[in-house]
Amino acid sequence: MSDAADNSQRFIGSAQRPLPTLDFEPVAMDFDTPPSDPVCEFHRWLAEANQLAVFNPNAMSLATVDADGTPSVRTVLLKAFDERGAVFFTNRMSRKGRALDSHPQAALSFHWDNLARQIHIVGRVSRTGDALSDAYFQTRPRASRIGAWASLQSQPVADRAALDRHVAETEARFAGSDVPRPPHWGGYRVALDSIEFWQGDLFRLHDRVVYKRSECGWNITRLFP
Repeated sequence: MSDAADNSQRFIGSAQRPLPTLDFEPVAMDFDTPPSDPVCEFHRWLAEANQLAVFNPNAMSLATVDADGTPSVRTVLLKAFDERGAVFFTNRMSRKGRALDSHPQAALSFHWDNLARQIHIVGRVSRTGDALSDAYFQTRPRASRIGAWASLQSQPVADRAALDRHVAETEARFAGSDVPRPPHWGGYRVALDSIEFWQGDLFRLHDRVVYKRSECGWNITRLFP
């Protein structure tokens, strides 16, 4: 498209949308005097997100960089969160697992549109211990545990029938017995090197505050929108 045609470009969405009506009143964060502990504030925001009529309020975008420098992003589910970081579980032979082996740093983004809120995390990534991975794996439904063995995640597959054959073969393999955690499946923890809280404003004058970890605790900075 030429520059001359830009005036006819049709834009997506509205430049001014009203904030949604909620069934509860979220507790506003004081961005001029933010709380000293971002971990407690994260749990408060997540608790309010859990009141929304959304399927996975713990969904988060995970951004990584492949060995060749190619970025990629996908959605995963937060399964644990404390001062050590944010935990998710996956097939470690998948594209994200291979990327994290090459570059053990990642960015996470939570977006709760109905609350006009986002949280962004950047940090070093480490594998969780086997005990935590085992404990979480046993909470999954049996069909999901079968799937963790059957799926060669991120590898090409001919069609759905081929995937179904893998599942059937795995079900036969573990018939009448427990399904243990595959050795290639486990957790990752993204450290809270940086955590930003973002509260949307109707006219894009958003409130933002970022916490950066230091040897002395948290350095807290308010940001322009």
